[in-house]
Amino acid sequence: MMKFLKEYIKSMRLYYSFVTGIAGWIGVAYYELLANHHVERTIEVLPSQEKKIVILIMLFLGWGVNQIINDYLGLKEDRINAPDRPMVTGELDANKALFVSLAILSTSIVMTWFYLQPIAIIFIIAGAVLNVIYEFAKGHGIFGNIVFGLMITMATFFGFYACGPTQASFLAPHRLAALILIWIINGLMTFYTYFKDYEGDKAAGKNTLVVKYGLDNARSMAIFATFLPTIAFFIFKALDMWAVKINSTFIMLGCLTMFMQVWTGLLYYRSPTGTATYASLKTNFRACVCGEATIIAFFNPDLALWLFIMSYMFVEFLFELHPNAKS
Repeated sequence: MMKFLKEYIKSMRLYYSFVTGIAGWIGVAYYELLANHHVERTIEVLPSQEKKIVILIMLFLGWGVNQIINDYLGLKEDRINAPDRPMVTGELDANKALFVSLAILSTSIVMTWFYLQPIAIIFIIAGAVLNVIYEFAKGHGIFGNIVFGLMITMATFFGFYACGPTQASFLAPHRLAALILIWIINGLMTFYTYFKDYEGDKAAGKNTLVVKYGLDNARSMAIFATFLPTIAFFIFKALDMWAVKINSTFIMLGCLTMFMQVWTGLLYYRSPTGTATYASLKTNFRACVCGEATIIAFFNPDLALWLFIMSYMFVEFLFELHPNAKS
């Protein structure tokens, strides 16, 4: 039992968990902003600390649970890309691991129905379905990146709707702008992960962007793509899609995030193959998660600063617990 638990947790690759954790916390922070809005009457009520802890745990575990499902569906390419993964080596029983993940997913749905807000179940199910779709979509060029980015936005929706009752619509321009930015940041992040999987994806017939256009073209794309979140932000700004005032904390964290995004692109341009592609993931994940934390600065600058710092530190700490690029 302990061996199974150890290999299961290892397979969850928890350094990724900040991706869904912080993306979901954007929704929580925005809900609290509405609940604290005293100018106009709203039906939002501040969630208790206990509820927020439950939501946070579910958000962080959400990545790991779906990662097990993803590994189960991607065994073919993982036998080439990551032959040391517990599910590939047989140290983790694939069927038992899938059963545990589905059990945790079911428990989350029950908890959401009875303790949080039933409507948030939609986004748990949507995230799980998109995760399955992603395993097939990643073999069709940019479609995989689009699906992955959309999957992570489900965490933001869940964080918001799980907090309490609301009449808010995400069709408002400023809310759509934030969601699209989350979408782009995460679609970009997963693009860089394809470099380390190039050989396995090619052998398995997974036509990712890197496989489709080849390493030389993809490494050039890696440079241009780093600016997509920044370009998107300024387009939204020009279209007056930001309803909240841009504060100094957002500017500072945004500049730091942009540096990490550019540095990520340079790393993959310089070393699109070899062991460096795995080591560069650390910078890639940091840029993604810190970018998400920066969005929170619109709603809660102090919280954004703390989450930015904590994410930067703990992504590295958890990543260093997985030194084997083949696992």
